[in-house]
Amino acid sequence: MNPRKGGFVALMFAAFSIVSLNSALAQIVALGASNTQGKGVSPSEAWPARLESMLHARGKNVHVVNAGISGDTTGGMLARLDRSVPDGTTLVILNFGGNDFTRGKHGGGMITPEARQTNIARIIGELHRRHIRTVVADGIINSARAAGMVQVDHIHLTVAGHQRVAGQLIGSIR
Repeated sequence: MNPRKGGFVALMFAAFSIVSLNSALAQIVALGASNTQGKGVSPSEAWPARLESMLHARGKNVHVVNAGISGDTTGGMLARLDRSVPDGTTLVILNFGGNDFTRGKHGGGMITPEARQTNIARIIGELHRRHIRTVVADGIINSARAAGMVQVDHIHLTVAGHQRVAGQLIGSIR
C-alpha cells in the first residue's frame, strides 16, 4: 500500500468525520425534579421544551431531553445519572431543587446539607469526567420564583416562569 494514498484516505476519513459531527444533532439533557419536569404545565410549556424551541428558532440542531422527575432528590439524580445522561450528550443543565430538604419521593427523603453537597459534587464530577459541560440552573429558577412566577403552591413555575428560565438559559448554550 502506498503510504501517501493511506495518508490521503485517513485525511479524507477525518474530514468526513468532522463534517458529520458538526452536522449531527447535539443533545442536551435537563436533569432535575419537578420544576424541570414541568409540574403543573404541559410538557411543551416546560423550560426544556421551550429552550429547544428557542434554539431551533436560532438555527441550532439541538434536542433537549427533559429528564426531570417530580419529587426527585440529589441522591435520586445521582442514582439515575447514567440512565438519564446517555453517551453523546454535550451539555447537562442541572436543577437540584429543594427536595433534599423535604420529604422527597425519590432518593430517601431528607438528608444533611453536607450529604447534599457531596451528591452534587459527585454528579458534576462524573459529568466532567465524561467531558460533558454542565450548567446549574437553580439560581435562574429561583430568580423566576422570587419574581412571583409561581403557581398557587408558591413552588412550581408558571408558564411565564418556564419561558423566563429558557430565555435566560439560552445564553449558556453555544
